[in-house]
Amino acid sequence: MPGNQYNGNSSHNSGRVGRLLKIREQKRNKSAYSNELTDNHRGTEPCEYDLRAREGDSLNNSYIEQNLEGAITQGCEKPDARPLRQRLLVVANRLPVSAVRKGEDSWSLEMSAGGLVSALLGVKEFEARWIGWAGVNVPDEVGQKALTKALGEKRCIPVFLDEEIVHRYYNGYCNNILWPLFHYLGLPQEDRLATTRSFQSQFEAYKKANQMFADVVHQHYEEGDVVWCHDYHLMFLPKCLKERNNNMKVGWFLHTPFPSSEIHRTLPSRSDLLRSVLAADLVGFHTYDYARHFVSACTRILGLEGTPEGVEDQGRLTRVAAFPIGIDSDRFIKALELPKVQEHVNELKERFAGRKVMLGVDRLDMIKGIPQKLLAFEKFLEEYPYWCDKVVLLQIAVPTRTDVPEYQKLTSQVHEIVGRINGRFGTLTAVPIHHLVCFYFENSVGL
Repeated sequence: MPGNQYNGNSSHNSGRVGRLLKIREQKRNKSAYSNELTDNHRGTEPCEYDLRAREGDSLNNSYIEQNLEGAITQGCEKPDARPLRQRLLVVANRLPVSAVRKGEDSWSLEMSAGGLVSALLGVKEFEARWIGWAGVNVPDEVGQKALTKALGEKRCIPVFLDEEIVHRYYNGYCNNILWPLFHYLGLPQEDRLATTRSFQSQFEAYKKANQMFADVVHQHYEEGDVVWCHDYHLMFLPKCLKERNNNMKVGWFLHTPFPSSEIHRTLPSRSDLLRSVLAADLVGFHTYDYARHFVSACTRILGLEGTPEGVEDQGRLTRVAAFPIGIDSDRFIKALELPKVQEHVNELKERFAGRKVMLGVDRLDMIKGIPQKLLAFEKFLEEYPYWCDKVVLLQIAVPTRTDVPEYQKLTSQVHEIVGRINGRFGTLTAVPIHHLVCFYFENSVGL
């Protein structure tokens, strides 16, 4: 595929744009004719009608230019009106707030600091509404109403999932099947028969959860809204939404890598997931490589046609594009100016004075390579003992998916490695590794 990214521009109404171009050309010809008449009558004062006509031409030309600009760039039907703020429904597995129950009808909410939240803080052109799971099980109607009201004040809309669905959908299919596969770790291989049975159960829960998200979206959808679905938790959501309202504008963005077609082919539900995502109007990825892998999977597994703009299926084009994601850097710059932050920075400088500091900030996840990082640091200290008292590794780890056995094993492994290294190379006054577990962000991961 040529180019370094997929072209995500929407097709334009060529008939309407052509009419606008024709009208603009007619106005220009009329203006030229008017100028010619003026040259022929040079030295005479223009009459009042001529002034009004020229002023009208100027206004009409301005109108045409604005309308044409809007038609080409945004398809705006009312260029002379003040643009309305587009309403955006952001649908993610987790809401950007963490809920804690204080009573039968009382809830405490705190803003989370996950990657999706940080990325969307800079989106100010839209009136956003968040739809997602609040992270807690609320079986009673009184609690659901109270939480819905509390979240509504923060422009959030909850999806209520019971514990069984969460276990099989989130801990099961999402984090035990899709997450490892999308990071090239493969499917679980402990017991093939048991894995097959649990896989089918988890897959059914995954589809049911996606349908529950779709039901909530349809309850709050208004004509003209744009629905933006996020991540591998909701790959069935575009199809569920389009089946009930084909005119709905739906986008889907993946916050993880998308594997090559050879890896994706090993997933039993590979075709169902691909076709469900293709129901969206626009599919986005972090990098061009991920977008290319997705298009390749659609062509090799589904037999569809891949184009530089996306994937075409029987005349319908699903646009595929790469959208590198970032953060709101101004928030971090302003945070450095806070007195508490400055005080803490000075404390750290005094504490580690005279030593080189290596900083690592990672989620406690199997794909982040924290054990490998620690073992590499141990190897460095073995080969260069001179640096034992001159360097320190400050590793901040954010716990995630604490209910999944594989992540529990990873946590124990990291703690064991840190203890062994500090025991070998530590002294009475200093240790080479400072391992900090940051529980503050625990509820924000997975956004």
